[in-house]
Amino acid sequence: MRKGGTGSAAGPAGAEARLAELGIALPEVAAPLAAYAPAVRSGSYVQTSGQLPLVGGELPATGKVGAEVSPEEAKELARTCALNALAAVRSVAGSLDRVARVVKVTGFVASAPDFTGQPGVVNGASELLGEVFGDRGVHARSAVGVSVLPIDAPVEVEVLVELVDWSED
Repeated sequence: MRKGGTGSAAGPAGAEARLAELGIALPEVAAPLAAYAPAVRSGSYVQTSGQLPLVGGELPATGKVGAEVSPEEAKELARTCALNALAAVRSVAGSLDRVARVVKVTGFVASAPDFTGQPGVVNGASELLGEVFGDRGVHARSAVGVSVLPIDAPVEVEVLVELVDWSED
């Protein structure tokens, strides 16, 4: 039985198949940079820690968006953050097919002083979640400009998802 969220043509069991259709292989869960877990489950929710755009343990770009990093490049980095967040969710939930809906996305954008395009950057994460989850990927969101992020990352993304309510949990 599914609890909460809205349906999609793919149904609740379609996220893993949709990733395959898109040709997306999720990365390994990024190792924490400090004393925290990549994701934590509480009841029917999974909250990820802030996910950086790490690829193979390295940042593909560093610096401020609107200065060293273009908004277009930052949008792609936000997509990578969302992929890392999905890997963290899967590590706790067992499968992305258990996601009833994406509830909230919070994006942090290390911004040059005059850069105001944070929403466009965080769209990289939001659009990926829509591709993977369909209607269940529509979420509330914050896109926040900050002065600096860990290890000089240009963007960081957190995701909160609700899981399907299965009695065997």
